[in-house]
Amino acid sequence: MPTARRTRLIDAPPHDLWRLVRDPHHLPRWWPRVSRVEAVKGERFTEVLLTSRGRPVRADFRLESADQRALRLVWSQELVGTPFARVLRESRTEISLTPAQGGTEVSLQISQRLNGFIARLGALLVRRAAASTLEEALDGLQRIAG
Repeated sequence: MPTARRTRLIDAPPHDLWRLVRDPHHLPRWWPRVSRVEAVKGERFTEVLLTSRGRPVRADFRLESADQRALRLVWSQELVGTPFARVLRESRTEISLTPAQGGTEVSLQISQRLNGFIARLGALLVRRAAASTLEEALDGLQRIAG
């Protein structure tokens, strides 16, 4: 299962960052390619992503866990019946915030289980793409934290 993880110290209190990452409405401010979030209902939400050509693509997600005490959040992409299901069998994103001297250590992880022949040949490419996404997300959080 390709997994990418990135960690960065961000100069902001953990609970300020928690409020930001916990609310899916804030995703367009810091998560790459998210232009807006729709249909936030309970533990589910839809991201409208923009492709490199500017075409909107919808992706549905479900919050698996949000532990405010541990400052840990996990969401998964709902894949059944979507174009993403051709490539992905599972996709999970984990966010962990740890108080640190000088701010908060933010750890982001994307774990993906691949489908079909791409599972054998594309793991490295998928891991690199996920790592790039995580770096951009951390850049976004750092920009917001000021």
